[in-house]
Amino acid sequence: MNGSRVNVGVVGLGYWGPNLARNFAGLADCELTWCCDADAERRQRLAGQFPSARFTDDLHELLRDPALDAVVLATPVPTHASLSVTVLEAGKHCFVEKPLAQSVADAERAVAAAADAGRLLMVGHLLEYHPGVLMLKEIVDSGELGELRYIYGNRLNLGQLRADENALWSLGAHDVSVVLALAGEEPYELSARGESYMRAGIEDVVFGFMRFPSGLAAHLHLSWLDPHKERRFTVVGDKRMATFDDMEVERKVTIYDKGFDEKSNSYIARAGEIRSPLVPKTEPLALECQHFIDCVREGRSPRSDGESGLRVVRVLEGLQTELDSSRRSAAVAP
Repeated sequence: MNGSRVNVGVVGLGYWGPNLARNFAGLADCELTWCCDADAERRQRLAGQFPSARFTDDLHELLRDPALDAVVLATPVPTHASLSVTVLEAGKHCFVEKPLAQSVADAERAVAAAADAGRLLMVGHLLEYHPGVLMLKEIVDSGELGELRYIYGNRLNLGQLRADENALWSLGAHDVSVVLALAGEEPYELSARGESYMRAGIEDVVFGFMRFPSGLAAHLHLSWLDPHKERRFTVVGDKRMATFDDMEVERKVTIYDKGFDEKSNSYIARAGEIRSPLVPKTEPLALECQHFIDCVREGRSPRSDGESGLRVVRVLEGLQTELDSSRRSAAVAP
């Protein structure tokens, strides 16, 4: 590293890469030294925004730079695992956008490459850095909600249809990472059903269900085909309940003193105080980027490290297997 500053290169300047470049360039202890993309028009368009960075279409040009400390990958999902391995084997720390891979085997290879190289691997599970989700996790971990019963998440929109991944992998990667972070354990049983209404074989609506060893259950509703835009988690405990709603401007997190109290061998519904603690309005992406730089400088493991990314892929692959096995046959007539 150049003194206390971490030199970073961003690879992939399509939809999300420019946001990552902007945030890393804005950090006081980071220097954006490289930007890489195969598209000359993208490189030209961003060159004026980051005048101190060098632009190239060759990843290996970055990796040959001995002053470069870390590479940020915002490339298409199918390239995540293989490019992560390439970056790590070159001796650079690696931040890769979610999901880490499209299979458990590929995710395991990336995690092994990080261990062999002695370098950090961090997966961009952005919601784990959202101040509202961090607060929700603090509430869960404090025991205020009591013993967790179930979690459910809605990630819905009349959104952009994708040709290379279904709603499970595109939307579910976010929600699975949050559910695992809140649960603190992995599910032992998975089930999923989905439908492909807009493109054959690519589910645009998915319902997923998970059971955990502790007794916790979780349900996810994921869809690009919905009249509502929802980004919400609900956590139900035996004492209280709480929600994180990213569509709310002020009341991102709400705690409900609701439940059932046992009295005289019967259960009485309780509806008490409802409160919404103040959630900081810091941009989650800025927090995520700063966390990566801090971990590189201090040599500590990121919150969403390679092992965490592997756990998410393990769940996604299991849910995908369930989708494949339950897919509606083209021969079935209404």
